[in-house]
Amino acid sequence: MNDEKFTIVSSPSSSLPSPSDVEILLAEPRGFCAGVDRAIEIVERALRKFGAPLYVRHEIVHNTFVVNDLKAKGAIFIEDLADVPPGATLVFSAHGVSKAVQAEAAARGFHVFDATCPLVNKVHMEVAKLAREGYEFVMIGHKGHPEVEGTMGQLEAGIYLVEDVADVAGIQPTQSERLAVVTQTTLSVDDAAQIMAAVRARFPSIREPKQQDICYATQNRQDAVKIMAPQVDVMIVVGSPTSSNSNRLAELARKLGVPSYMVDSPEELKAEWLQGAARVGLTAGASAPEVLVNQVIERIKALGAVSVRKMDGVQETVHFPLPKGLKLD
Repeated sequence: MNDEKFTIVSSPSSSLPSPSDVEILLAEPRGFCAGVDRAIEIVERALRKFGAPLYVRHEIVHNTFVVNDLKAKGAIFIEDLADVPPGATLVFSAHGVSKAVQAEAAARGFHVFDATCPLVNKVHMEVAKLAREGYEFVMIGHKGHPEVEGTMGQLEAGIYLVEDVADVAGIQPTQSERLAVVTQTTLSVDDAAQIMAAVRARFPSIREPKQQDICYATQNRQDAVKIMAPQVDVMIVVGSPTSSNSNRLAELARKLGVPSYMVDSPEELKAEWLQGAARVGLTAGASAPEVLVNQVIERIKALGAVSVRKMDGVQETVHFPLPKGLKLD
């Protein structure tokens, strides 16, 4: 990416620029990643093939618009498998589930389709493989996030969660000769690197993944924000409050000195956020649909922006296959 293609603008002033000066700079890439595309397609195909109701454990992806759209089509979102009738069709969310949830679903006789993102599943397989070799694990992630619960739930014991650098000193693995580290896929790349450095300092021989666990889409969207931040006066992130990767985009922009706000719908965008802004940066988390981005663009235009310019950026071509049994007639 060549930063010199863009004009660096001054900090916002107290006066509102004239409409001809207000521009929206649109991040590239933004919005849906391959794992989210796949998860939504699994639910929609299962609905078409098996009919409603279709049960989904947890939000299929962390986006209110997507969840409400699928509800309208016949999906029922649950947290407790006891709420699913025997023999029903059940989809696991993109975040992945624990071994205990998988076992319970099998015991209850559900027809299961697993929408776990393949990049999350890669972490699960690595944990399972190394556990068989006697490894314990340090997991870098956010407590309570379903992806973290799913990954830690691959084992009954021997996996220790750290959320920040301070947590590293407090964990007490039973041994350090066979110790490996894994991470949540939607973390801040920079924060994860700092925590990883602390983990490495305490456990110099810890085994690290051959490729980082943070997914390509998370990395690409954060890189785009880093390029965009010096060029805009305010950053708008389209994403739901429950979306980890969307929150990380807003946090990153703030760390780079740009006022940043998350919106779950165009109605949430406030005119005062744009006061004095000559250029508005707009991006979207990996679970936010493009239709929402377009609606937010129209809302910003209604508040004074007259042009939209898309950044150059990484073109994502990743595609994940669907599970067997979802081919439509």
